[in-house]
Amino acid sequence: MKNSMSLNLRSYWAGFKAVIVFTIIVIVYTFFMTGVGQLGMPDKANGSMITNAQGEVVGSSLIGQSFVDSKGEALPQYFQSRPSAASNPDLDEDNVNYWAAASSGTNKGHQDEDLIKSVTDLREAIAEREGVSVKDVPADATTSSSSGLDPHISPAYAAIQVKRVAKERNLTEEQVENLVKKNTTHRGLGFVGEDVVNVVTLNLALDELK
Repeated sequence: MKNSMSLNLRSYWAGFKAVIVFTIIVIVYTFFMTGVGQLGMPDKANGSMITNAQGEVVGSSLIGQSFVDSKGEALPQYFQSRPSAASNPDLDEDNVNYWAAASSGTNKGHQDEDLIKSVTDLREAIAEREGVSVKDVPADATTSSSSGLDPHISPAYAAIQVKRVAKERNLTEEQVENLVKKNTTHRGLGFVGEDVVNVVTLNLALDELK
C-alpha cells in the first residue's frame, strides 16, 4: 500500500514539475519572441498600423476599409475596395464591412443563384461608374477575398478607377497612376503570388497629396 502511494506521489510530483517547466518555457518563449518582434520589426509586430500626416492612426495596412457614404454608395474621389463578406449589420455605424471578428468568405459556390446575381449586378454597376465595358471589370472587383478583410485589389481594378479619381480630385491621370505604382506590391521573389494595390494606403496618399 505504501509503495503504491509513494509511486503515485512520485508520479504526481513529476507531472507537477513538468507543468511548471513547460509553463516557464512558454512564458520565456513568448517574451523572447515579443522582444525580437519589437526590436526587429516593431511596425509589423504592432499590427502594421498606418498614420496620417497628423500622426493619427487611421487603420492597418493589413485590413481593408470601405470608402462609401452613409447610403453605401461609392465615394467618387476614392479608389474602391473589393467587396467584403466580413460584416456586422448590428453595428451602429455607416461602415460595417471589414469587421475583423467576422473574418470569412461568403461560402457560396459558383452556381449559387444569389452569388451569380450579386456578381452580375455589381459588374454592371462598376462598369457604369467607371465608364468601361462589363467585360473589362476584373473578377476581384465583384468578389470578396477568403478572409473578407483583404485591403488589396488587382492592378487591373485600380487601372479602371484612375480616370474617375483623377477627375474628382482635379489631378492628372499620370499623378494618380504614379500613386498607384507607389502603393503596388509586386510578386514575392518575382513569381510568388500576384501584383496587388493596397487601397487603404493609396487613398491615404491621395488625401495627403499637396
